[in-house]
Amino acid sequence: MNELFEKKIKQPDDTYTATDIEVLEGLEPVRKRPGMYIGGTDERALHHLVSEVLDNSMDEAVAGHASRIEVELDLDNTVTITDNGRGIPVDLHPSFPDKSALEVILTTLHSGGKFGGKAYETAGGLHGVGISVVNALSSFLRVEVARDKQLYAQEFSKGIATTKLEKLGSTHNRRGTSVTFKPDTEIFGEVINFSPDKIYKLARSKAYLFKGVEIRWKCHPDLINTSSVAPQEEVIHFPNGILDFLSEKMGEAKLVTPEPFYNTAELADNNGKIEFAVTWPENKDKAFIRSYCNTVPTPLGGTHENGLRSALIKGLKNYAEMIGQKRGTILTADDVLGTASIMLSLFIRDPQFQGQTKEKLVSSQASRLVESAMRDYFDHWLSGNPAISNELLDYVLMHAEERLSKKEDKALVRKTATRKIRLPGKLSDCSRKSADDTELFIVEGDSAGGSAKQARNREIQAILPLRGKVINVASNTAEKVGANQEIKDMILALGCGTGKEFDISKLRYERIIIMTDADVDGAHIAALLMTFFYKEMPKLIESGRLYLAMPPLYRLAAGGLVAYARDDAHKDELMATIFKGKRKIDLSRFKGLGEMPARQLKETTMDPNKRGLMRIILPESIKSESIENESITIPSTKELVEQLMGKKPESRFQFIQSNAKFAQDIDI
Repeated sequence: MNELFEKKIKQPDDTYTATDIEVLEGLEPVRKRPGMYIGGTDERALHHLVSEVLDNSMDEAVAGHASRIEVELDLDNTVTITDNGRGIPVDLHPSFPDKSALEVILTTLHSGGKFGGKAYETAGGLHGVGISVVNALSSFLRVEVARDKQLYAQEFSKGIATTKLEKLGSTHNRRGTSVTFKPDTEIFGEVINFSPDKIYKLARSKAYLFKGVEIRWKCHPDLINTSSVAPQEEVIHFPNGILDFLSEKMGEAKLVTPEPFYNTAELADNNGKIEFAVTWPENKDKAFIRSYCNTVPTPLGGTHENGLRSALIKGLKNYAEMIGQKRGTILTADDVLGTASIMLSLFIRDPQFQGQTKEKLVSSQASRLVESAMRDYFDHWLSGNPAISNELLDYVLMHAEERLSKKEDKALVRKTATRKIRLPGKLSDCSRKSADDTELFIVEGDSAGGSAKQARNREIQAILPLRGKVINVASNTAEKVGANQEIKDMILALGCGTGKEFDISKLRYERIIIMTDADVDGAHIAALLMTFFYKEMPKLIESGRLYLAMPPLYRLAAGGLVAYARDDAHKDELMATIFKGKRKIDLSRFKGLGEMPARQLKETTMDPNKRGLMRIILPESIKSESIENESITIPSTKELVEQLMGKKPESRFQFIQSNAKFAQDIDI
């Protein structure tokens, strides 16, 4: 056994020695492993080179030393970025007596003026690798520096200086740094070139993130075509910063909040500052969140977005509690942020990013600082604009209820997909397997259900009795509606789902018939059921599948003549017509469907050959004339349901006040 084990082990040899240990010097590691520094060698990585150089110029602007930046894209795939800042130092570096500070910065990793915090309070370039990485991955790079009224220049290739620092002479009207570079095709290939649109959009984003800078964009005309977003030349300046960008982005879109929630604030302990602009478009498809730290975009979010998230959700929940809106407890951060358009720009000392490409902020203190800075402003904004704040609260609550409704629908789909369909215990189903010519009677109470079961045609008629009045889906949360047993029973019996999960092809019956008592309570239950179908299954109504049964309220008999009356008006009509002149008329009033003998219920209400049904339709608007010839217009179905069945009792009161004058024959 030991011999076998020894044979499997490779015997040591002298092929792996100290001479195999390779030490990469200068910028060689960048060229060997570019993915470690710019995330790859694709088009996104190529454009990251522009970001690194532009970030340096932006840091000069944010620090208050530059007011203008020029970005130029030429035909040979070279980019030139120039600022009017202080200019990279050109004096000899104390640690490298034979090199200028400029050459050290361009050829040495982790060198720069952003470590100690003296030259820059906040900066996007932090690791001292940005400009040196660009140099390492460029076949040509030229730097010009105007300092102390003198102009200097030096050229590089693939990270190595090809010229000495030259003093070109005096200059009286120029200051700052200009960097021209061309990416190395050995690294990025021959087919990947800079996109004018991508660089132009990057320049615009930098301009609106710092309102104090003006960016002058220029592109070779041969690079512009009819599909280009980028112009040939443009001066980019946003005097109102991110607020200007948000307004431009929203365009003509309808907003829940006409005025955005906007402000700038200093961070606690003098750690930096924050600028934010938030609005809520009515079309949530226009919602987005764009966050930045020290003008660096953070598409993967991070701790600053977490702070914003906490500030908004806590503020809105607190406002809901303050005005007595108990439904505010169902809100989540996704309900608030998922419907909002947000611009967030943070300037902070020593930020920590995830990786050199800086796509995510991971500074632990940023969450606390952003939440603290935003929360007070948001609380004041909400309390100072109650009309707007109430609209906003209603809007996000509506989306919260949609979320809960979808969750309930998905749970139902999962259950029915993994096992045979489960029908409610109260349902007395029909025997016909297909939906053709079948009917589901939704009846009021077990007593009426008992009579209906006896009166039905078992092959095509199913009975589902409900207990009392169902919940009002228009004035209750999706959570409460989803927990209601009567609603659950109806959804299970119908089998077609609700909301976006509704599928009429899965409807188990051809007709749905609401059958309630012919009195005020019965009418109220019918209204609640119709509201449920309108809110949760509007296509069922649109397809003409929903009906109201018309049970009689009275039975009239004289001799061998028998008739049924739907209501008092119908009774009076029968008395004045077919029973006119009859001396002894037997008049009986049904107390409810449960009191009606099964034979009479079948004859008057359930027999397809004798009954009358009222189909429910959805008119957009209805106009009628009052007795004084005054025209009134009933609102659209959606508005009417919200007005009469919705959450706000004042809307019902207003409707009654507005229409009371048209009411006739009221029995008080």
